[in-house]
Amino acid sequence: MRFLLNDQLIQTHQPAALPALDFVREHQHLRGTKTGCREGDCGACTVLLGELSDDGQTVTYRSMTSCLLPLANVAGKHLVTIEGLNLSSRPHHLNRAQEAIVACGGTQCGFCTVGFAVSLTGHCLTSSGAPTYEQTVASIDGNICRCTGYKSLERAAAQLTSELTELPATNPLPWLTENGFLPAYFSGIAEKLAAIQPLPVVAPPATPTTFLSGGTDLLVQRPEAMLTTATANLFDQTGLRGIRRDGEVIRIGAATTAQEMMDSDVMAAVFPRLRQHLKLVSSTPIRQMGTIGGNLCNASPIGDLTCWFLALNADLTLADGLGAERTLPLREFYTGYKQLAKAPSEYLAAISFRALAADEVFNFEKVSKRTHLDIASVNSAARLRVRNGVIQEATLAAGGVSATPLFLRRTAAFLIGRELSMEMMDAANEIAQQEIAPIADARGTETYKRLLVRQLLRAHALEGFSQTQKEVSAEVS
Repeated sequence: MRFLLNDQLIQTHQPAALPALDFVREHQHLRGTKTGCREGDCGACTVLLGELSDDGQTVTYRSMTSCLLPLANVAGKHLVTIEGLNLSSRPHHLNRAQEAIVACGGTQCGFCTVGFAVSLTGHCLTSSGAPTYEQTVASIDGNICRCTGYKSLERAAAQLTSELTELPATNPLPWLTENGFLPAYFSGIAEKLAAIQPLPVVAPPATPTTFLSGGTDLLVQRPEAMLTTATANLFDQTGLRGIRRDGEVIRIGAATTAQEMMDSDVMAAVFPRLRQHLKLVSSTPIRQMGTIGGNLCNASPIGDLTCWFLALNADLTLADGLGAERTLPLREFYTGYKQLAKAPSEYLAAISFRALAADEVFNFEKVSKRTHLDIASVNSAARLRVRNGVIQEATLAAGGVSATPLFLRRTAAFLIGRELSMEMMDAANEIAQQEIAPIADARGTETYKRLLVRQLLRAHALEGFSQTQKEVSAEVS
């Protein structure tokens, strides 16, 4: 593998699944990036990963947690650690994000400070024009301060925001380097990346293997075993990325990340509350690493995106290395706890679903202990076609209430032909309580989870009623 690490060209034969965190610390002896939770939760190991854009002239950067970043996904890109953000041209070599943290007393014990500095610097790189304070704070939603000094870090975010008021909306790199936000070597990265010979794009092998994409699940579940496991990397397979609409069908490549889905104009045109819903999914660094296909194939009973696409009655395209493909409804993909209806040699290539019509509403709900970066106690999604206050079609899904992500077939069937109302949704809850089979665990008792299902069904009714009322008002006006 060939890639840029800060301002140096790296060539390595280390395993594809080796976490980038271990590579920079143990093989390159760059110890500024800290080892914390190793689950992508704390953000102490945050790095930036830059990828050459299609125009070959610019580099797009994303913050990522290096403990879950497979080295294979760094190939041909620019990996930036805290050492690569220091400035030789300024006192103490601090960039503007680092200076803001120091000035506002945000360093605390210092262990997690590195992650905050990297995330804030990445925010400067990815903002389209002058960011708001809320956007700056949102950029550190994947970073935890163990010293509970978050208010000082919010003050640092406010100071940094005030220093970005003149940030250009396009091509901000020259301005950032001239004003001490980035070291000067960043200006030559696009040219250096273009000179790196890309890896040949080959189809995944037909022989049974472990398929690796974003790594956010596999590198948590079995990190050491992955170092010696034969893997087929899907993350950078061109044909597996992107979102497009053909007529009434939306097709999403399985290696598309959750953040790409969140930023998609195609999806935003169909789902007005897209960003609000997906903000509940993990955190910014994890959304920029984790893929939609990986979330579905992980088969977690409480996978957020799984619940989302179940309610859309999505279809899956499964492929193998020989060019064969087949289509399978997502609702038939899960045969038992962590068991999938696919052959070992098959991988998920795409997810497709019918776009929402004008008389349809969609809603996603999630209950968890934290707003960001938490696993749901129960989640649920609903797609309803409503005409004159009557439900014509319905699909419902719930997670955290069964051994598999659950398609609420009987509950949805009960709603068809009935009035959209709170009373009718409470009646549907009686059916749902028969379909679900929650167990008590760390995220709640069985009774609590059953109560949540009732409450989330009510939330779907409220949202459906709200949206249909807006449509009626628009027609009248």
